[in-house]
Amino acid sequence: MLMPGSPFRAGRTGRRYRCGVRPLARTALLTVAVLAGAVACSATAAPAPSAGVASPAPTVAVQRTAGEARTLVGGLEVPWSLAFLPDGAALVTERNSGRLLRVTPDGTVTPVGTVAGVRPAGEGGLLGIAVSPGYATDRAVYVSYTGADDNRVVRLTAEPDGTIDGAAQQVVVAGIPKGTIHNGGGLAFGPDGFLYVATGEAGRRDPAQDRNDPGGKILRVTPDGAPAPGNPFGTAVYSYGHRNVQGLAWDPAGRLYATEFGQNTYDEVNAIISGGDYGWPAVEGVGERQGFIDPLLTWSTDEASPSGMAYAGGSLWVGALRGERLWRVPLGTDGGVGTPEPLLQGEYGRIRGVTATPDGSALWITTSNRDGRGEPGADDDRILVIPLT
Repeated sequence: MLMPGSPFRAGRTGRRYRCGVRPLARTALLTVAVLAGAVACSATAAPAPSAGVASPAPTVAVQRTAGEARTLVGGLEVPWSLAFLPDGAALVTERNSGRLLRVTPDGTVTPVGTVAGVRPAGEGGLLGIAVSPGYATDRAVYVSYTGADDNRVVRLTAEPDGTIDGAAQQVVVAGIPKGTIHNGGGLAFGPDGFLYVATGEAGRRDPAQDRNDPGGKILRVTPDGAPAPGNPFGTAVYSYGHRNVQGLAWDPAGRLYATEFGQNTYDEVNAIISGGDYGWPAVEGVGERQGFIDPLLTWSTDEASPSGMAYAGGSLWVGALRGERLWRVPLGTDGGVGTPEPLLQGEYGRIRGVTATPDGSALWITTSNRDGRGEPGADDDRILVIPLT
């Protein structure tokens, strides 16, 4: 219950469901929201956090902490994303070169293909990657990239020897707007078996509110690219009102979280529900406005510019580009968050991709110091491995 005179209100969706969140504390640097309980906000939504009191703190069953980081691979050029194969190796995308690399746990790097049609410019290029849940039989690999006319998602097929013909593409989603900024690009298969596609609004602002425009959205599609059954609007759109989403992650309860770049004031982590409107461009950060869902937590833009994100060991792990650090966000069993903890601050520069190993025992992290905005060292860019203990 809110106390009389409280400066904070729970956010609400346009349907008047209490699916927003309320800040526990707000400073010039950090806003943290604590959630208690879960409600279903549509017939197709994954369990979503509801508004609740600021106390007690979220219930945490197990929390793993980060061990010492080590460099697994160096000398890469803007490794944007990675996804693990069943054999424990990872496929890595290089944004500017369009190359796909296979990286083993012992640090062996093997180029396996180059994706045709990639047109790197600004923040665009070869971006996200996801390995099919049925890879053992279908050998399918999904990548998102910026092409001549749009951003798109295509399906590639790995040969038995692991090589990938980057020209043999099956288009899964096309027509996502491209720009020198805000190309989104995150890809991930959800626990429901559908492919989630994070898109940016390409700097155009208002179309993020247009449910017929694929920019500034999270899309949910079948492996062949059709709108997933149960999507809220009968299209590929799952949520909207986003500025630039890159990181996607699910907790063990199936709740979806996404990172989002703010403009000048607040970067965000959002708890995503089916059909939710996350406010851009009308709201940046916590707006407490009818019809929009407030973020789960925010940072100032110089602390974050959040890109990749993973769930492991009871926390969300968020890579910060401008903030040049890794954020550990303790996550409760009820979907609530504790106080974020900064790691690797000032040690490795810009942190881009964050992916948990399949067994959750470690994080693989990519740096992005050769993307035109960093200060690369002799070993950049790198893949780091951080054990979770």
